[in-house]
Amino acid sequence: MLPENHPPVPDRRIGVLLINLGTPEAPDAPSVRRYLGQFLSDRRVVEIPPLLWQPILRGIILRTRPKKSAHAYAQVWSEAGSPLAAITRGQAQALEGAFGKQVVVDYAMRYGNPAIDDRLAALKAQGCERILLAPLYPQYCAATTATANDAAFAALAEMRWQPAIRTLPPYHDDPAYIEALRQSVSDALATLDFAPDAILASFHGMPERTLHLGDPYHCHCRKTARLLGDALGRELIVTFQSRFGRAKWLEPATDTVLAGLPGQGVRKIAIVAPGFSADCLETLEELAIRGRHTFVAAGGTDFAYLPCLNDGDVGIAMLHKILRSELAGWVTAA
Repeated sequence: MLPENHPPVPDRRIGVLLINLGTPEAPDAPSVRRYLGQFLSDRRVVEIPPLLWQPILRGIILRTRPKKSAHAYAQVWSEAGSPLAAITRGQAQALEGAFGKQVVVDYAMRYGNPAIDDRLAALKAQGCERILLAPLYPQYCAATTATANDAAFAALAEMRWQPAIRTLPPYHDDPAYIEALRQSVSDALATLDFAPDAILASFHGMPERTLHLGDPYHCHCRKTARLLGDALGRELIVTFQSRFGRAKWLEPATDTVLAGLPGQGVRKIAIVAPGFSADCLETLEELAIRGRHTFVAAGGTDFAYLPCLNDGDVGIAMLHKILRSELAGWVTAA
């Protein structure tokens, strides 16, 4: 029994924190500048010494890139706001209550809002003494998975009473993930009025040096594409998008491949982005809009972008399954 005048003690709970990359708060240059300033200052993202990088970032990139990026964001922004934020919020809402009343599901962004440290504090205030950190990146990469965990660990370092922590491992080859992709791609293909000559699997690119330094990302992407191709019964063309800067990046590049396919007789394509758990600027603007333009301008006749798993039934069922397995021992019935 608590002594008199003891502060209220919340019921013991378990937290699940879904984490995604982040987004500007609005599709305008000032918001994009703040977002890019935080994102491109992350040492996990740009591994150039700050003394060399920060003058370039502050003196050139943040003066020129925000206006261009704001225009791109404006093309995919909706009444719900940023697609990435809206979908990640929808994923958390769809999973609330799915693991029992004692489990609280929340979401956070590595860059921008809602911030990881704020949501961890909120979960702790709700009585969560055990928290599963769930970066929604199927393929492990230091610039995505690791930096999300870094931010959470930094927030924990400021806590006197830390909750117990687990982290979601990469799920690039999890049967539940591959089956969800297969079903999602098959369903999307069934709605098309043409039969694709080829299917591209476009993953976010990374500098090639990260592969040589031991990052497993490239291998995880290739394995996902191979397993998905096996499940669909056809080989996929693997490409990497979103190159930035002058360094050599993972290849082949998505835009280069799209420009070259029509000349090889491939004039009807479908493109899927298995590395993204939610549609965002890189899928809706870079692939669905600019990718289409590149392909058609090169002589392509039919182009389809196939949506990510997002917060639809298939994607939520997959998330429920992989998260439930990570909660084993904490949650007795899920």
